[in-house]
Amino acid sequence: MANEEKLVEYLKWTTAELHRTQQQLRDLQAAQHEPIAVVSTACRLPGKTRTPDDLWDLVSEGRDAVTGFPDDRTWELPEDLPYARLGGFLDDAAGFDAGFFDIGATEAVATEPLQRLMLHLAWETVERGHIAPHTLRSTLTGVYVGATGHDYATRLETAPDELLPYLGGGTSGSLVSGRIAYALGLEGPAISVDTACSSSLVALHLACQALRRGECRLALAGGGTVMSTPHTFHAFAHQKSLAQDGRCKPFAAAADGMGLGEGVGLVLLERLGDARRNGHPVLAVIRGSAVNQDGAGYGLAAPNGPSQQAVIRAALADAGLTPGQVDAVEAHGTGTPIGDAIEVQALLATYGADRSPERPLWLGSVKSNTGHTQGAAGTAALIKMIQAFRHDTLPPTLHIDRPTPLATWKKGTVRLLTEAVDWPRRDEPRRVGISAFATSGTNAHLILEEPPVPDEAPPTPDTLAAAAAPELPVAWPLSARTPEALQELAKALVTHLASADPTPSTAEVAHSLAATRSPLEHRAVLIGTDITGLVAAARALAAGDDHPDLTRTPADATPKKIVWHFDGTPAAGIEAAATDLGGGFPLFAATFEETRALLDTHIPTTTPATLHFAVHTSLARVLLEAGVHAHTVGGTGVGHITAAYTAGVLTLDDACRLAAAHLTATADGGSPTPETYGPVLKELTFRSATLALTGTAPADTPLSSPGYWHHHLAPADPASPDL
Repeated sequence: MANEEKLVEYLKWTTAELHRTQQQLRDLQAAQHEPIAVVSTACRLPGKTRTPDDLWDLVSEGRDAVTGFPDDRTWELPEDLPYARLGGFLDDAAGFDAGFFDIGATEAVATEPLQRLMLHLAWETVERGHIAPHTLRSTLTGVYVGATGHDYATRLETAPDELLPYLGGGTSGSLVSGRIAYALGLEGPAISVDTACSSSLVALHLACQALRRGECRLALAGGGTVMSTPHTFHAFAHQKSLAQDGRCKPFAAAADGMGLGEGVGLVLLERLGDARRNGHPVLAVIRGSAVNQDGAGYGLAAPNGPSQQAVIRAALADAGLTPGQVDAVEAHGTGTPIGDAIEVQALLATYGADRSPERPLWLGSVKSNTGHTQGAAGTAALIKMIQAFRHDTLPPTLHIDRPTPLATWKKGTVRLLTEAVDWPRRDEPRRVGISAFATSGTNAHLILEEPPVPDEAPPTPDTLAAAAAPELPVAWPLSARTPEALQELAKALVTHLASADPTPSTAEVAHSLAATRSPLEHRAVLIGTDITGLVAAARALAAGDDHPDLTRTPADATPKKIVWHFDGTPAAGIEAAATDLGGGFPLFAATFEETRALLDTHIPTTTPATLHFAVHTSLARVLLEAGVHAHTVGGTGVGHITAAYTAGVLTLDDACRLAAAHLTATADGGSPTPETYGPVLKELTFRSATLALTGTAPADTPLSSPGYWHHHLAPADPASPDL
């Protein structure tokens, strides 16, 4: 009988282990294909395009950004050039605030424009993601940059001696990504990619893979090219690849070659689940991507139709989608007659087959507006299509007289975007494919999907001002590296508010300025109760004038470090405190109720201890959202767990499960033991901390491991110090 009981117990254990293994496999498969959120975007492109909104204006208005060679390049050119002196150029490629990044004047001169522009863009991209750049220091944030066309070094062949120590790094493609990581203090992978025209899309693909594998929690990805010399024009002219009028005419009968351009673009990426948990914007979702190679084809730089079809099908498979679930393709579309025809045939064979005439695949290319921006091409295409989601419109492609006769259009349902097409929301998410096919033979394709509709409206930044008393004053903090930059920042704020539609509330502006901007040396604070008065104070700051609602103050020479300690002992009046805080701060109320509900699934009875944990957890979230960031967090008792949640080690759900185990064990004055937490710890996912956690740990025990928390929640040695 005893043997039969042992056999039954063994079979139960085996069944449970099998179910656990199956769940782990399902979780692993889901992680490998988890959608990636595009949190923010930034760009510099031809046509004085300095923001994603500028890019939308350019493409939606059907403007052509091709111009003559810029005067500031000092290019010495012969009179009998074999190509037009036309291209898509940045209006201020040499502009750089070296002091902002603590780079000396000599080193700045020795640093190529691409590195300089990418530094500016990286800072801007992070801020556009509602994240203060300084909070990413020492975090697992990756940098993946497609960097091509490093011709700046040839301008410095006779450089003065003082530049020589800086030339190696200043003209190195590896430092396009490395310098960003250094400037922002990022500790995830920093990788520069050069596959020619597909560089930025390949960089995006690598960033998505790294996020899914857990190599980084956030990733800056994109690419760029800045033409410091006319070398690229010379090279393509000798290949007879340039258009006579310097313009790309994608898929047109009149296409006669490529129009060259330049630009830079970056996006901030995060796993979709993390972005939603962290309250970050989700502009779009990358469902899948793929990269392949032409291999031994018709020539080293010749496009390969079968390879293009293969990479498209691989991206669809990665996304778990069928061709009919994709509405449009933002094509490579450089305007070379043979290349365009091969690309169309690949699209007809993949997306165009078996489509209803009522739902054709729409085809366009931003290169018709900007020229071929080379290293930035894939990112420019992605930013354009994110804007198309926002505006419910597929913008027109320029310079198409009629479809190229070199493609067999009748073989599928593909239509050129010769004019804007309405793109309304529907039951199924809208999606677009983005292609980049390079002269290196490396092809990339990415599937972009519109952002998911939130389940419910998230708590608003009104947490910074009492919702019940909107007449209370709010503070708008501004800071910059120099007094002049502070004035420019105030001017930019006034300009933004004048055109914002709808006009944000005073609390929303306060939240953005406090929580998503890094504090710099020269500071000012505007205090007021209404938007009119606050804008008046901002105007005074911009003009260098005084104002009763304006205070200027320098930063402390030695910044103070903030430590949060979460006590584990319930305080008297905790329930009344929760009521008061919930009445004044909606985010506190929402987090408090969420925490209570999660605890209730494990501890049905509300106690002072559960209220205490819920209050501390909710207050921590309000402070973090308000831009009050701790340098170090710690705690005693259940405060250990609040500290772990605050530091990003535990999600709120997991923190509540662990807290429930702790509070249950200590409810009647008992002491927790390692057995108290064993079953729970095995089921939790521990993440890398984003804040410093105080305390000690056994040697070689990672902070994000169950062993660490066994040690601190129930130490074998009662004299062991608390976290």
